[in-house]
Amino acid sequence: MGGKVGYGGSKGDLGERETIINFAAQTKLRHLTMRSKIILSMAMALATTASANASIATVNSPDGQLLVTVNSDADGKLTYGVEYGGKLILEPSPLGLVTTGADLSRGLTLKDEKRQEVKDDYTLGRIKRSRVSYAANEWTGTFANGKGDKIDVVMRVSDNDVAFRYIIYPHGEQEAVMVVKELTGFDFPEFTTTFLSPQATPMTGFKRSKPSYEEEYIADEPVGTKSKYGLGYTFPALFHVGDNGWALVSETGVSSGYCGSKLSEGTAEGLYSISYPEPEENNGAGSANPAIALPGATPWRTITVGNTLKPIVETTVPFDVVEPLYEAGADYKPGRSTWSWIMWQDASCNYDDQVRYIDLAAELGYEYVLIDAWWDRNIGYDRMEELIKYAASKNVGVFLWYNSDGYWNDVAQSPKNIMGNTIARKKEMKWLREQGVKGLKVDFFGGDKQETMKLYEDILSDANDYGLMIIFHGCTLPRGWERMYPNYMGSEAVLASENLIFNQHFDDMEAYNATLHPFIRNSVGSMEFGPVLLNKRHNRTNDGGTRRRTTDVFEIATAVLFQNPVQMFAIAPNNLTDTPKIITDFMRGVPTTWDETRLIDGYPGKYVVLARRSGDKWYVAAANAGKEVRKVTVDLPMLAGKSVELYNDKADRTPELKRVKVSGKGELTLTLQPDGGAVIVAD
Repeated sequence: MGGKVGYGGSKGDLGERETIINFAAQTKLRHLTMRSKIILSMAMALATTASANASIATVNSPDGQLLVTVNSDADGKLTYGVEYGGKLILEPSPLGLVTTGADLSRGLTLKDEKRQEVKDDYTLGRIKRSRVSYAANEWTGTFANGKGDKIDVVMRVSDNDVAFRYIIYPHGEQEAVMVVKELTGFDFPEFTTTFLSPQATPMTGFKRSKPSYEEEYIADEPVGTKSKYGLGYTFPALFHVGDNGWALVSETGVSSGYCGSKLSEGTAEGLYSISYPEPEENNGAGSANPAIALPGATPWRTITVGNTLKPIVETTVPFDVVEPLYEAGADYKPGRSTWSWIMWQDASCNYDDQVRYIDLAAELGYEYVLIDAWWDRNIGYDRMEELIKYAASKNVGVFLWYNSDGYWNDVAQSPKNIMGNTIARKKEMKWLREQGVKGLKVDFFGGDKQETMKLYEDILSDANDYGLMIIFHGCTLPRGWERMYPNYMGSEAVLASENLIFNQHFDDMEAYNATLHPFIRNSVGSMEFGPVLLNKRHNRTNDGGTRRRTTDVFEIATAVLFQNPVQMFAIAPNNLTDTPKIITDFMRGVPTTWDETRLIDGYPGKYVVLARRSGDKWYVAAANAGKEVRKVTVDLPMLAGKSVELYNDKADRTPELKRVKVSGKGELTLTLQPDGGAVIVAD
């Protein structure tokens, strides 16, 4: 066995505990105090230093706070443990996988190891910060079983992030395998609480179109709580490890070469494992297990860790460990869009109503209009050419909606049976380019199988050939796609604004859900939510349908809280006259791309204060999910001593705009009404 490998500090720097604890030798003594567990672990480690249970390697972050220990037991089974700041985050958690050609989960012996520092500076204008400087320490252990089948465990540790994956090599002459099972697990201490969204039952929901990552999050549940449908949980998954800190678990780097994964049901002891798609997804078509050509790599499993939620919200690890898969085929420009369907629904997909929304986009200074389902029937291809020309005359670009295909659900909305067929797709995209269409919104995908991931990639790649941007809806979580695919502009993969139209329950829960997303879903990828519903009632005439519970200021705060490079805002033409001017004026100027993001304060499901910078201008958005007034004194060092614009709710919940001064220490007290918010704007 190889000896320990440390990075970012000497033995003295890391302390005695980090250098002698043997995670693999720890038994799960749940009822002991943390101090007792540490003492016992140290004793056990010292007693087994020369045994097969000795740690294989330790990998720590450049700042020395985050520590990963890789271990092997007497049976050659691998585990890893995670600590942050000397506090336990993950107990010994399993590693390894089984393919159709080899068992790479046991009987493994370390044959070689490599160590390197990884540094990468890159620019990416479609995520939460435009410039990223990434530094990590990487350890690669090459293991072999008794038959000589090899697997690499690649463990990369940056200051608040762990990313790891497997590289599999040919099994003798076998160079293509199916992965039968991945044993990778995340074993949290028993006192951990969870913030998770359940995986939906396949072929349920609207026209049998689930799963689509649109289930409700359950906050602060004990580990081991059974999911609503008994199928585990979607990524990302947030865990509160008591006083030890927070951890966000997800995956990145999923392309056509693998399936999308999820978390299994958790055990009462806190173990969650990687789980593959359900066989029934995509109407039963395709394998639920990924096939991989050898040598080949799995996607990265990621864990973001911190004493607070700040590293969770600000992480860039989904993009740090992936690379672009092709060059941009055009100069893609993010921006703001109007969208008739959200408030006026299917009936609005006609020529005259779309002219009104094009005019609304032009009036607001927005770059785009989205024309939704049924345009091919209700407007037609010939008149659509006229409509696109009209939009261009107003300096408004057009996004068009498409059904992803037809054989994995019962959705009738068209155009359909185009995006899933290579020949039809390329023919259609050629026409779209000729008309000057800027992008597509593709809807109603059927699951996370490898063949569906290939469809996502095929649509993106072909669209890039024709200079088209892509947004996905009714879809899976993006997994590093902003960096991998230059024309990718966001995914829904959340219980988004359309649900506010369908069911009053979601209006009643709007503030609660909005204060979850910055900490969970939106922390790992762009989120095409369709925010800022300014109608009091959610129908065309603003006098019927579901009733909005949130304030106007809360709604404009979501334009900042929710990050997506192309935002399909829910503003309706009537809002220009029936909504206070300070609100619509704010919406005329709000950006959709950001140079920096900082979490200021908050707790998932209760409240959030988030700052984003666009150029030299800061936007600070706050939202209160509570039913009582909340006063929050926020620390804004970047605005210390400055006079700023404050959008806030008065006691009667109507909006006001005033100029206030941030203290010389950078402090400002915000008063947030129930289901209300605040926005600060400062140059």
